[in-house]
Amino acid sequence: MQQKSDGSADSVVTKVRKIRIDQEQAGQRIDNFLRRQLPGVPKGRVYRLLRRGEVRVNGGRIKAEYKLQEGDEVRVPPARVRVPGDVPSTGLAAKMVDRVLYEDKRVLVVDKPTGVAVHGGSGISHGVIELLRHARPELKDLSLVHRLDRETSGCLVLAKRRSALRELHAKFRAGVVEKNYLGLAVGDWQLGEQLIDEPLLVQNRKGGERHVVVSAGGKPAQTRVQLSRTFGQYSLLQCSPLTGRTHQIRVHLQHVGFPLAGDERYGDEEENRRAKKSGLPRLFLHAQSIAFPDDSGNELHFTAPLADDLERFLTIGIVDARRQRDQA
Repeated sequence: MQQKSDGSADSVVTKVRKIRIDQEQAGQRIDNFLRRQLPGVPKGRVYRLLRRGEVRVNGGRIKAEYKLQEGDEVRVPPARVRVPGDVPSTGLAAKMVDRVLYEDKRVLVVDKPTGVAVHGGSGISHGVIELLRHARPELKDLSLVHRLDRETSGCLVLAKRRSALRELHAKFRAGVVEKNYLGLAVGDWQLGEQLIDEPLLVQNRKGGERHVVVSAGGKPAQTRVQLSRTFGQYSLLQCSPLTGRTHQIRVHLQHVGFPLAGDERYGDEEENRRAKKSGLPRLFLHAQSIAFPDDSGNELHFTAPLADDLERFLTIGIVDARRQRDQA
């Protein structure tokens, strides 16, 4: 990438580039392709470049929905892009590699630790994907297949090739990917197996913070919930989201009166205070397993053991939290 400085320490202005699309790059929308090629450029700016015809495919104008084909020549116009930030810690990158649960030629599954975002941005320098790319520089096309909240631990799937990413996204859309989470809810669940079917609407609060509410104007969302184990004032629930909305499990459980322990955004403030004092350092939500068929139709199933901090709270912290409640 040819670049020239614009006087800013953290950005450069690129020159015009022409990129020939190969087999692995084919199939993705042009707007998504541009956002990878122009890091740090706001989404609105990318769409303006497309509307103004500054982006060309095979010499012609295209819309944001256009899907690239093998052999296409894309003209990427000049733009001010973000320069790479600090290099990730080699030690942290190595620890992330140690958490890989499975790997083949097309996919990689990692047991994501709590406190680590899936990718950098919004004040976060490095996430799972940056750490893995640093540790494994040959994985230049490594991409997230889905996402987990920063506090959520457990199974996270990444694609090593663009073709694998497209195929896995198609499986998510077809509903053949099964995800199971363990969440500790505040309250004594006596509802048996429930399908929570409530539409969810994402609202942007001041400062860009995303907040989700149940709303008729939202997108369809379904979560299947059943009791795994009862602790009296807490219930360990197995949650299977049938859709993939932002904060879906957290908001659905709050809506039916069973907020997750440690959830500072949607949870019960007093219960969170007790739980934190008793050793629960964060949101109790763990992506326990994920399963999907491979290209031959064989079922691939991956499981991440319950994180140590959550296991400790179940065996020790709950007793102390119960004592606090009794004394209140």
